[in-house]
This record gives sequence, structure tokens and C-alpha cells, in this order.
Amino acid sequence: MNHIDKIRLSEEVLREKEAQYCSHGDTAHYSPKPKFFQGCEGSFLYDREDKPYLDLQMWYSTVNFGYRNKQIVEAVKAQLEQLPQLACQYLHEEKVLAAERLALECHRAFGIKGRVHFNVGGAQAIEDSIKIVRSATGKCLFMAFMGGYHGRTLGASEITSSYRYRRRFGHFSNRAHFVPFPYCYRCPYDMKLESCDYYCVKQFERLFETEYNSFWDSKAEEPEFVAFYAEPVQATGGYIPPPPEYFLRLKKILDERKILLVDDEVQMGFFRTGKFWGIEHFGVKPNIVVFGKTLTNGLNPLSGLWAEEALISPQAFPPGSTHSTYSSNPLGTAAALATLQWIEQQDYERKVAESGAYFLEQLEGLKKRHAVIGDVAGLGLALRIEVTQADRFTPNRSLADRIFELGLAGGIPTSRGPMGLVLNVTGYYKNVFGLAPCLDITKGEIDLAIELLDWLFTHCTEEP
Repeated sequence: MNHIDKIRLSEEVLREKEAQYCSHGDTAHYSPKPKFFQGCEGSFLYDREDKPYLDLQMWYSTVNFGYRNKQIVEAVKAQLEQLPQLACQYLHEEKVLAAERLALECHRAFGIKGRVHFNVGGAQAIEDSIKIVRSATGKCLFMAFMGGYHGRTLGASEITSSYRYRRRFGHFSNRAHFVPFPYCYRCPYDMKLESCDYYCVKQFERLFETEYNSFWDSKAEEPEFVAFYAEPVQATGGYIPPPPEYFLRLKKILDERKILLVDDEVQMGFFRTGKFWGIEHFGVKPNIVVFGKTLTNGLNPLSGLWAEEALISPQAFPPGSTHSTYSSNPLGTAAALATLQWIEQQDYERKVAESGAYFLEQLEGLKKRHAVIGDVAGLGLALRIEVTQADRFTPNRSLADRIFELGLAGGIPTSRGPMGLVLNVTGYYKNVFGLAPCLDITKGEIDLAIELLDWLFTHCTEEP
């Protein structure tokens, strides 16, 4: 039927069809009745009745530069008219120029020459990085952080800490060795940053003290684990920023033990933290950088990685080492090039630092007004609200769920009229709101966010 796109079915009918025809294994809805949306603009989503919802998660930091960003949309439209499809065995201008820009950003940030390799999703780019590490070292054992998330393909699941993502799929013989993340609010060693002298790093260093710890052969000077996968700010783990010297101290040990650092920037890249790469805040040089999500501002699947020349040169990683039919697809690379051009025209280092500081200041005020907010923190516009009992520490998942649901229900009274709020529930105990607003969020929209959050915390904690 040519007019099928014009038929407007009720949400009840659509839910019945979804229950019958859609796999539930390809996503998690987080809500008994997932919300239907049909429009978007800037920092807002709109439901089927055209009611607005302020979005503070922007598709898990995929749409950093705003929904329907005109400049990026127009570039995709132009590509659609000129060269929408092309097998990746051939070349097109947008791929080369996008790769050049990304490689130059890495050279600027790290002073290292390297190359860019494209794919279509963050997990797929992680898989490619695994191949590069295996090819370079001949080994397949890696380290990663507890609370870290790197995707749910089979290889990426090996370095994603949650057993829940592996449980149904048999034994993972290459499962990573997981190291506690420096989650200072809930320190795994029950210490305080002001007095611990980075005890967690010292505990990591002890893994290499003796050959009987199995991590290091002192005679051969060779590690058993050859790469460490890390997010600069832990995202799915709860938008947790590490303490300032952590990565410097960790990288020193990795270098001494000949262990590569793979920097997962899928959520934190492209100025989410106020730097092009989140790892730039910490003064270390990774061997591989993996990126995705907002590379195209969410308009077309495209991801990739940058690796230093020694790991990814044509001699080290020859043609055909990995392949995806849609890698470096023209619509994706056109969107990526337009996104990178958009970034160059802005001043996000200043803008995100200022907006992030203002937002965090308002969150601190919100915390003072609500005893059930245990912690607020952030780096740039990667922010967190930890929801707790009134003791400001015991996780309170049920309250976080109520706030999440009520935000999606919409109709919250605000100075701008009835409004909804889109939040991302994350964290080790699923009691954290990970905030990833549009990087162009205005001061007025931040004030609106606080107004909405204040109402939700008040309404959901009132005595019945």
C-alpha cells in the first residue's frame, strides 16, 4: 500500500503489533510501556500529541549537536542526491577527508601519527580494535574496568564487566581481568581520595610484583594481558569521572609492563567532556582510540577507531584483516565530515566548560534541597545524579525508577507550560541519572532541567 505511511494507528494497536512481531532482544525499554515519539528539535523530543520533552540523555550521547541539526542534515541530503551508495572497496572523497580530520585530531592531542579505520557501530569498532591488538601481540587476554561497557557483540562482551550480558551465550574463554574503577563516592577499598594516595593504583601495580600472580614473566619481560580497555569517564557505570591523577599513574604501569591502552570514546568523545577526546583531560597517550555515536550526530550509523601507525600500517594490518559491508558508507562519512566541520565552527571547549560548570552548580543546589541525592559530579556536560536513601549513600533504585517513569509520563507543570523529561537510568545499582544534554543547551534550558528535576524529586518523595 502506497499510503501505509499515512495511516495513524493508535498506540494500543502498535503495542500489540510490537508484542507479536518485534524481537525484544535487540534493546531494553526500561519502561513497562515504552514511550512513542514522533518529532524532535534541538534539545527536545515530541510525542504523538506534539507535547515537548526535554531530553537530558540525547540518545546516550549520540546527538551531541542537537536533534535535526540543519547543517548536518543538509549534508546528508546532498549526499543522498549525489552518491548515496558505494561498495567500500572503492573510494569517495568524504571518507578520506573525514579520516584525515580524525587522524589530525589524534595527532594534535597525542603527538602520534596513526590511521583511521571505519565501521558501523561502537561494538563493531571495539571488535576491530581487538583484532588489531591480537594481530600486533599474538595474544588475546585483556584488562578492563569493573562497571565498564564496551558493547554486546561476542568479543566486546568479553571486556564488558556485566556477566548478565554473557550469561546466556556459553563460556567466554578470553574474558578480561576486571580491575576496580576509581569510583571515589563508593570506593571499593573504603578509602577517601584526600588520604588514600591512589591506593587503587598501588593495588593494580601489585599484580605484577611476582610471576606467581600470573600477570608478568620477569625473565621474558612479557605480560600475559596485553591491552587495557578504558572509558575516560565511565558511562554505563554511572557517568563517573576518575580522580585527576588516576590515568597518569595507571599509564605509567601499563607502559612499564608493555600493555597497550585502548581508549573507548564512544560516549565521551567529540566534546561531551569539554575536550575533543575525553582522555585529553588526563594527559595520557592511548595506543588506540575507539569512537562512534555522535560521529554522525545520530543521522547514520558510523563508528571507527584510530590506531598508532605501528599497529595499523598496511604492513601490520593488511587489507582484508577485517571487513563490514557498510563500513565507510557514503551517507555515514558525509554525516561525519559535516559533523566534524560543525565542530570546527564552534567553540565547544569553552562552551561545554561554562555550561557544565553552571549545570553542576545548579545540581549542587538541587542536592542541598533533596536528602535523597547522595552525589552529583561531572566533567563538562557528562554529569551524574546518584539517587539514594535519606542517608545520602544507600542506593535507591525504586525512587530513580519512579522519577524516570513520571518524567516520561509528561505533563509536568513548568514555567514554560506542561513538559516531560527524558532521563537515562544507569550506574552499578541502577540508581544514577547519567545526564548527557545537547552540547548547545542554553542556560534557560538548564534552568528548565533543574525545574523539572526539582518537581520530580519533590513529587516522588512526598509522604502519601
